[in-house]
Amino acid sequence: MTTPTRESIPSVTPALSISNLQFSYPSSTSLTIDIRVLQLAPAEQVLLTGGSGRGKSTLLQLIAGLMDPASGTVNVDGTDIHSIFNATRDRFRGQRIGMIFQTFNLLLGFSARENVMAALMFAGKSPAEQRTRAAALLDTLAIEGIDRPVDDLSVGQQQRVAVARAVACSPTLVLADEPTASLDPANAANAMELIQSVCHSCNAALLCVSHDPAMTARFRRVESLAALSGQAPPTTAGAAR
Repeated sequence: MTTPTRESIPSVTPALSISNLQFSYPSSTSLTIDIRVLQLAPAEQVLLTGGSGRGKSTLLQLIAGLMDPASGTVNVDGTDIHSIFNATRDRFRGQRIGMIFQTFNLLLGFSARENVMAALMFAGKSPAEQRTRAAALLDTLAIEGIDRPVDDLSVGQQQRVAVARAVACSPTLVLADEPTASLDPANAANAMELIQSVCHSCNAALLCVSHDPAMTARFRRVESLAALSGQAPPTTAGAAR
């Protein structure tokens, strides 16, 4: 039996790799992003903690390429998202990154199916594939009445539609921005169970940001924004998944 050499072992491209990322708002002297190094392996699930107003949401927008940093690199599945522009970046984001927001950001007045189809459209899928994929995914997540306007769905069902939209294109990375902040404890636990299990089933890495201490028990790896910026000792964590 031949022992594999270092050269013969294939390298694994991280789902997310951040290096020396810096950003600050011109009008603010307190909100500054300064991330030296952050990596997520494929399918890894990480919780990023930090107080309100400390830049967690801003960091996710930088990772998604919705904002540009002053310096540094953000590689998603091996591509520096800030080295591509306009429609190319939009298409890349649609194909590789899923996003889950605190307020869901669903398209009100549109059906659950149409909300998921919109994500598939931005990723360049054909209309036929959009309808088929959206219906199959919503059925898997037990969405009731996929052609009803999302306005008529319960909060729990709307959360499921938001999760379905985030993973519709089988992304490399899912970004979850305070996904349980507007939910009571019971629904929050159910929502996180859903988010983590769906990401696991589609092999997507998950970066979840939250200031809720109860979240730490759900993640094996917990990082603090302060520690990543060199302002505090690193945190390693959790328990579950």
